[in-house]
Amino acid sequence: MSDAGHTPGGGDVAERDVYTGAGEPAPSPSSVHERQELVGRDLRTEELVLNIGPQHPATHGVLRVVIKTDGEFVRELEPHVGNLHRCAEKIGESVPYYQWLPYVDRMDYLAAMCNEHVAAMAIEKLGGVEVPERAEYCRVIIAEVQRILSHLMAIGVYGLDLGAFTPFLHQFRERERGMDLLDHISGGRLLYHYIQIGGVKRDFSREWLDELDAWLASVERRLPEYNTLLLNNRVFQQRTAHIGLINEETAKRWGVTGPGLRAAGVDWDLRRDVPYSVYDRFEFEVPCGESGIAGELGDCFNRHWIRVREVEESLKIIRQALAQMPEGPTMAKMPKSFKAPKGEIYVRGENPRGELGVYIVSDGKPTAYRIRCRGPSFSNIAVITEVARGTMIADLVALIGSQDIVLGEVDR
Repeated sequence: MSDAGHTPGGGDVAERDVYTGAGEPAPSPSSVHERQELVGRDLRTEELVLNIGPQHPATHGVLRVVIKTDGEFVRELEPHVGNLHRCAEKIGESVPYYQWLPYVDRMDYLAAMCNEHVAAMAIEKLGGVEVPERAEYCRVIIAEVQRILSHLMAIGVYGLDLGAFTPFLHQFRERERGMDLLDHISGGRLLYHYIQIGGVKRDFSREWLDELDAWLASVERRLPEYNTLLLNNRVFQQRTAHIGLINEETAKRWGVTGPGLRAAGVDWDLRRDVPYSVYDRFEFEVPCGESGIAGELGDCFNRHWIRVREVEESLKIIRQALAQMPEGPTMAKMPKSFKAPKGEIYVRGENPRGELGVYIVSDGKPTAYRIRCRGPSFSNIAVITEVARGTMIADLVALIGSQDIVLGEVDR
């Protein structure tokens, strides 16, 4: 009798179950944890410590993630930050307020205009500076253009993380045109220093407004194309739906804000709920996560879907701001040497990645006594310590990408 088809322990290979060792077929696992339990009944594995990064495209920057794995499953995870320390806060305590604003561009370098907006508001509120109304409209328009550009980057690169190369090329077409817009108004493509203490660097020209209008129409026209290529793609949905669940309680406990918080079903946006600048004059929706589109509340798919919806809402805000913009100056009369009175202030704003907070303590000198910033990416990446347990390594890439972090802000 031939030994083919038999194992040393006896029994036909075809009749033995790889999970339970029993003759009956294994039950179909419905979750990651059930699969782990089934595998663990018959297989003995050793714990493996694996480094992802700090130089790895899936980490979206110089982030080192140390994971302890059991086969393909993540048992423990610890993100190691600090590889890109910018000293932005300490620099703010060493240079005059005027000179600090360019440094905040470099924290979240994909949302530099939004950083400038929040930092300038904090300094102005502390110093009692009155910003002209037209300058406030210019700031909102520029900040929302920056939000669209940030989300286009997040949408395109997230597809790249999961193996979809074509959507990345399409979305970068509109992103490049948008970056040219900011280049033409500020002189820089990535770092701008356009928003200054007391207003903005320069007013919008007629040519620039025409260029802006053409770009808005292009983004609006292309959004359905992006969704066809990625959001409605079956493979993309399978890679993101029901993966990396962050529920409302977990999001609040870890301080998750922005699209990550709204994807968990929390209806919260500072632009609407604690309005600043002139956001209270515009009508727009705050997209929140939904179950049944393709996934469930708080999963990777919902975080991606929220960003797509927010692009649509930013288009609405920009068009309303353009229609309402009054005439007038775009810069307040400022002294050559600005000094804030003694005191402290905390101002926060809704950035593309969540709430950015700026805390300043002044002792009456041209430089701040203390500056501290609350960056949304820091909390958004910290939560994966809890959420990643029990996921597969391939799903970990989808989870990190859905957080849309910027390490310059984490390591500020």
